[in-house]
Amino acid sequence: MPSPFVLVTPGATRGLSLALTRQFLKTTNYPVFASHRTHRGDDEIKNLILDGIKNDVDPTRLNLLRLDLTSEDSIRQASDSLENTLSKGNWDNPYIHTAFVTGGVLFPEKQPADLDWAKLKETYQINVISHLLIIKHFSRFLPSASTNFNLAVPSKWVHITARLGSIADNHRGGWFSYRSSKTALDQVVKTFDLYLELHKSQSICVGVHPGTVKTDLSKGYWKSAAKQELFDPQDAAENLVNVVENLQTRQRGKIWDWAGEEIPW
Repeated sequence: MPSPFVLVTPGATRGLSLALTRQFLKTTNYPVFASHRTHRGDDEIKNLILDGIKNDVDPTRLNLLRLDLTSEDSIRQASDSLENTLSKGNWDNPYIHTAFVTGGVLFPEKQPADLDWAKLKETYQINVISHLLIIKHFSRFLPSASTNFNLAVPSKWVHITARLGSIADNHRGGWFSYRSSKTALDQVVKTFDLYLELHKSQSICVGVHPGTVKTDLSKGYWKSAAKQELFDPQDAAENLVNVVENLQTRQRGKIWDWAGEEIPW
């Protein structure tokens, strides 16, 4: 029998990634692989993730990977660590059921004079390049055309993007690097999905917009966010998991918001 698992990367110790990890632990029976970049011990990290839900889930389903988005070596090593865990566990046909790639950073430039070289590089490293490198090293765990089983529902490879990446929806300007990096990420979503389709993979790639999530990333903008799009991390995670779970193959390669509405390019 095939052995599906969930991947949440990076940052499963806080914010939306932590909430997504908990959501999958609470609502599925799949093993969950979650990454973090801290130097704390695995037991400490697991206790943090399982805090408040330990009595409701099987803690052995939670597996940790160490991953630093700024280092391809670290991303490669995390992928190899996942492969090693799957091999040691003697899993029968393991494959990614759902993967959420969540890395993001925001520097809100209001005018061209606010653009800073170091912050520009960091924005594109985290918001675009790291997503590409995670595709490079982790997409091998998606079910390919050559796998010896057929899935009734395709695997979902999901990137957290933002409505601000939409060119058609840009009516206010500002936030130059964040907007443009998310637009670039949307192109990554489309391009990777076309690759999966061309190679007849039993999987699709989409982007999702979670709304404004109450995390450190958006803390300065909670008051200005639309009330209907401001969420606690756990509510945002529940919304996204529900939307992704219900996506069909015909909805592939597109960007969807927290309510299941398509965001225009």
